[in-house]
Amino acid sequence: MPGLKCLLLRKVGKANLEHFEDLRQRLFNRLPHEFSGFRGILSFTNGSRIIAGHFQNEKDIDAYLGLEYDVIGIEEATTLTARKYQDITTCCRTSKPNWRPRIYSTTNPGGVGHAWYRTRFVVPLLERRETETRFIPARVGDNAFNNPEYRRILEGLTGWQKRAWLDGSWDIAAGQYFTMLRREIHVVQDFDDSRAVEWFAALDYGHVHYTVCLLGCRDGDGNTFIVDEHAERLWLPQRHAAAIKAMLARHKIGDRKLELGDLKRFVAGADVFSRQSDGTTIAQQYAKHGISLRCANTDRVNGWAEVMQGLGDVEGGVRPTLFFHKRCGRLIETLPTLQHDPNRPEDVLKVDTDEDGVGGDDCADCLRYAVATKSRTITQRKLRGF
Repeated sequence: MPGLKCLLLRKVGKANLEHFEDLRQRLFNRLPHEFSGFRGILSFTNGSRIIAGHFQNEKDIDAYLGLEYDVIGIEEATTLTARKYQDITTCCRTSKPNWRPRIYSTTNPGGVGHAWYRTRFVVPLLERRETETRFIPARVGDNAFNNPEYRRILEGLTGWQKRAWLDGSWDIAAGQYFTMLRREIHVVQDFDDSRAVEWFAALDYGHVHYTVCLLGCRDGDGNTFIVDEHAERLWLPQRHAAAIKAMLARHKIGDRKLELGDLKRFVAGADVFSRQSDGTTIAQQYAKHGISLRCANTDRVNGWAEVMQGLGDVEGGVRPTLFFHKRCGRLIETLPTLQHDPNRPEDVLKVDTDEDGVGGDDCADCLRYAVATKSRTITQRKLRGF
């Protein structure tokens, strides 16, 4: 179509121009056009043009806001945060009749945008529910023009880089903490409630951040299953309490619905027991609605170690004992994105939910409370004077 205005974005301007020049020589060598390397604009005789842009820093994206592009291409999209990607999508619009604006992006697993890109594009493909997006996976073997030596280079990589760049795995990231997590092993499609010999729940409180409640159980073989989750933000405790009770009611103990009184323990982070300005606690607010909470084991390093032990090491012959039901979607999407804290490698790097509710580690913290806190035995209760 004549008169199209296209934007091709990449983080580094020099790399974008070099890539643009290679693309121009391969695709447009027989098509009349003019190219200004200084301006980074390729113009066609029908009035259409492609503009090579870049964003050395994320704030550089703001220079494009308010402009109109009929087509936008973004190279290495995971170098952008979710917020800046959303910002640039507002520029993809047109005043031309019979033209549908579109955005194309390419990237590899990893980078600052790994989590949001996986959620937005990869997960809908995996779950066969693509509607507004289309993700086309491509690996080194899909490119017939790659030299054989390049594949051997990728095969020589180790750790997350090999799984990302050779296998195309999106369940990893640079610095990934839970490297033993395998979706095909740890995520179960079905669970029979009758297997449970002990039920428990955990809560991680938030308001702007998510409030997360995980329901779990232990079977007779010592396996732990996280079978359901509640995760919402900007709700008051009474609304959360009603949703938590409804979550329990989706499960059965014997021939009746699971109830709060059937739980061996219901633990929460220490913040719910801190007194607010009016002298009350969040725990007291939940207690008014029938949810009695006790303080979880909040030791971060040992708690993550408990989760890691539960995941096992299939490749090393260590059987996993911790599994997640597919309905725990937010938890399953959070765990692969967690990274080592560079200042405390045995700990997970804290990640906050952004203003739109994207990201965050609230589900993981809740899992840590659930796994690391053990039920009190009768002996323990007597020793503590209960």
